[in-house]
Amino acid sequence: MSTFSGPVFDMAKTQFEAIADYIDIPHHERPRILLPKRAITVTCPIHRDDGTVAVFEGYRVQHHLTFGPTKGGTRYAADVDLGEVTALAIWMSWKCALAGLPYGGAKGGIAVDPYSLSRRELEALSRRYMQEMIPFVGPHTDVPAPDMGTNEQVMAWFMDTYSMYQGATVPEVVTGKPVSVGGTVGRREATGRGVAHLVARAMEHLNINPRGATAIVQGYGNVGSVSALTLAEMGVKILGVSDHTACYFDPSGLDLGAIEQHVAKHGVLAGYSEAGLFDPKELLIQPCDILVPAAVERVIDAATAAKLRCRILAEGANGPTTPDADLVLAQRQDEIFVLPDILCNSGGVIVSYFEWVQDIQRLFWEENEVKERANQILDRAFHQVLDRVKRDRVTNRTAAMAIGVEKVRDGKRKRGLFP
Repeated sequence: MSTFSGPVFDMAKTQFEAIADYIDIPHHERPRILLPKRAITVTCPIHRDDGTVAVFEGYRVQHHLTFGPTKGGTRYAADVDLGEVTALAIWMSWKCALAGLPYGGAKGGIAVDPYSLSRRELEALSRRYMQEMIPFVGPHTDVPAPDMGTNEQVMAWFMDTYSMYQGATVPEVVTGKPVSVGGTVGRREATGRGVAHLVARAMEHLNINPRGATAIVQGYGNVGSVSALTLAEMGVKILGVSDHTACYFDPSGLDLGAIEQHVAKHGVLAGYSEAGLFDPKELLIQPCDILVPAAVERVIDAATAAKLRCRILAEGANGPTTPDADLVLAQRQDEIFVLPDILCNSGGVIVSYFEWVQDIQRLFWEENEVKERANQILDRAFHQVLDRVKRDRVTNRTAAMAIGVEKVRDGKRKRGLFP
């Protein structure tokens, strides 16, 4: 029985097999391209505030190191498991390759509800996890970053823990840190800004005027909130938002400024208002020009895909659309323009790469330089995908994944098999 299993891993494997068939990868080569180089499972005991000891399971998966160190976020969520982390690492490999970054994909996680921990407990768990990972991570081996359930503060604790063991400050060991300890300006907003930038490119491609366009954002965390705010700055009207605590929808448009003030104060949407409360299961299928699923994996299945009433599907989350849903969307290609996850949410890893470069050089850029360089890479990847779609008459997701997988396969072939 394989070490790697579960619905999210099975989804990543199904996607890969479809791409491997499309680009004619021999079956004997496929396991080497798909399966990760290294998967680590650790236990992380901490003292709780009440004096008891609690033990949490942690994971880190490094998919491949063909082009350089691996790169990927660290997720804190109660249902995190090895299969999910592996799938996320695989998707990160295709994402980095599509963007032309010198990284392989990685992902980490701890099976914990971070909201159930006090700040002291969260720090203790974060430091223990990094302590367990020290033999396996480093600036030229694997560079962690934030993900769902983690943030700049957690990355600062990671960096400090690693640095204490090295006897010197090593800011380049993680990205997504506070600017005051070696982070880069624009990193926190990078993923959401990238989503909005690519939506703007898709609107240009489809001749949609942002002023008067409408959007729904599912998942009002860091990525979703920044996507919504940036789209609103373009003139797009935000009709609906949701997180794990509440869902709001108003066909005349939501007061995004008031929502943002509430979330900044309380951390979640719950309690914002009694007006506009909506069924989160119905939010995805409301009519809009732009739909941004920015929460978790597998929220759009085949049944939901058949009911979507958006013109642009911008995947801010990783893996929000199942393979069965992709078959439906392929039939609706003239109706729905898909910005696949490995393209749409790649702004975060692009600016993480910039942070890593700046930390190594100890030379930092201004925010406009960060944004301009990130947009250049996003535009290049966007047009590469459109060119592949036109050339081979395939879907946007097939084109994006094929570009990423081909680059990884070519790199492995050129380097050969050691020993």
